[in-house]
Amino acid sequence: VQLQASGGGLVQAGGSLRLSCAASGRTFSNYGMGWFRQAPGKEREFVAAISGRTGNTNYADSVKGRFTISKDNAKNTVYLQMNNLKPEDTAVYYCAAGPTLASLRSVSGVMYWGQGTLVTVSS
Repeated sequence: VQLQASGGGLVQAGGSLRLSCAASGRTFSNYGMGWFRQAPGKEREFVAAISGRTGNTNYADSVKGRFTISKDNAKNTVYLQMNNLKPEDTAVYYCAAGPTLASLRSVSGVMYWGQGTLVTVSS
C-alpha cells in the first residue's frame, strides 16, 4: 500500500484544516486507516483511526470533539477534518494503514506509512 498525504499548512488558532491521504496498491477497504502526528522533540502519537470495513472510528482524547476522520472508498482516500485548532496541534501528521482499527492505536500496529504533512498552528 502506498499512501500520499496532503493538506497541511499554516493556520491561526481556532482555524480549520483538512488533511487527505490517498491510498493505492491494495484493496483500500481491507485496511484500517489512521493518522498519527509527531511534534518536535516528541514521540509519534496516535490521533485518529477508522475501520476499513465498518467505518467505526477511534480518537485520541486530545482531539475528540475537534477532529473527524472519514473515508471515501470509491476514491481510496481518508480525510482528517481538524477544527478549532490549537498551537499544541502543531506537528507533522502522518497517514497510516494497518490490519485493524485496534492495531492503529499504536505505532507498532502500523503496517504502512505515508510521508508526513506539516501542520503549524499559530497563537
